[in-house]
Amino acid sequence: MNALKNRVQLVGNLGNNPEIINLESGKKLAKFSIATNETYKNSEGKKVTDTQWHNIIAWGKLAELAENYLLQGKEVILEGKLTTRSYENKSGEKKYITEIVAQDFLITNK
Repeated sequence: MNALKNRVQLVGNLGNNPEIINLESGKKLAKFSIATNETYKNSEGKKVTDTQWHNIIAWGKLAELAENYLLQGKEVILEGKLTTRSYENKSGEKKYITEIVAQDFLITNK
């Protein structure tokens, strides 16, 4: 049951090609975003599409796969976990960002 406590599954389209960062330690990091769409009818009966953007990071072998196979616009099925981190911007303000650390992904044929 512990494996189910922090698990995210998304199906969406890549907003950009992954940004690849090669760290001094030799590890590879991939950063990219995917968009998920939810369509519904509003109170006036009009069809509305709500798009949510999700920041994704992938490490190691998964980052290499992302570098080689993920392209802007491709539909991907992604599984990972939510993480939140903080940093200070240039003016010293503390900012928070929520990301999904990818644990696996599949590229669809769409």
